[in-house]
Amino acid sequence: MELQKVLLANGETIAYRERLGGNAVIVLVHGNMTSSKHWDLIIEKLDKKFTIYAIDLRGFGESTYFTRVQGIKDFSDDLKEFVDLLSLKQFHLIGWSTGGAICMKFVADYPGYCEKLVLLASASTRGYPFFGTNSDGTQNLEHRLQTLEEVESDPSKTLPMQGLYDTRNREGLKAVWNAAIYTHNQPCEAHYDAYVDDMLTQRNLADVYHSLNTFNISGEHNGVNNGSNQAKEITIPTLILRGDRDYVVTEEMTQEIVVDLGENATYIPLTNCGHSPLIDDLEQLSDRIETFFTKENEI
Repeated sequence: MELQKVLLANGETIAYRERLGGNAVIVLVHGNMTSSKHWDLIIEKLDKKFTIYAIDLRGFGESTYFTRVQGIKDFSDDLKEFVDLLSLKQFHLIGWSTGGAICMKFVADYPGYCEKLVLLASASTRGYPFFGTNSDGTQNLEHRLQTLEEVESDPSKTLPMQGLYDTRNREGLKAVWNAAIYTHNQPCEAHYDAYVDDMLTQRNLADVYHSLNTFNISGEHNGVNNGSNQAKEITIPTLILRGDRDYVVTEEMTQEIVVDLGENATYIPLTNCGHSPLIDDLEQLSDRIETFFTKENEI
């Protein structure tokens, strides 16, 4: 699928994939270490009554990265201009992992665009915490990192992952994904190689980590900052999906979303899935999504 591109007013070029279908529109927002490429199987799988757009966020895939993002809002504002440029007025959103935080921020900031929201293995309404490192290499859960500089110099996560990128260590990246994400099923070899090619396009790793660490639309302090309490402004039907053995997003983080979104949200665990239900159980995932988007009322 050839990527198309649009130029934003901020000078960034956003690449995207389009699958034509019916009048119902779905916009897909990927997570960290991925791009629109990682949605390929679900794009093929979803019913042809849906027209689907999948973007490459700034600094991923074939999109540009001229100006560093300062927070999740920069990504969601890019998304806002993207949908405006394509004249998308009423659509459904699916945000995976980091993409979930971006979609929540978009819905809170720009009401009236999104009809229904799916949060797939999403970062919490209170962000995704990054902690300091003890001398023995374990996480120091008493010290949540506060600044971009701390995140950039983090010896347990940022520096090793950035090192894999800098040295284009494909086997190292696969080892990380096999340990944390593809713990049950793995893509076929051709798809996996394409996904690793895609991972290596990322130019903003520490910036995304920092954006996740500081994101907070709850009414609580998350260890870095006070929440904006914008979660209460997400009043559209929302489906929260998380694999029951997700090693990246914890059950506690998902429960924070459940609490902060309240009665608008429905949480359904995905059986025998990890952080990538796209690979672990495409059938289960697509069924949940299609049922939610097709029903008149939330599940």
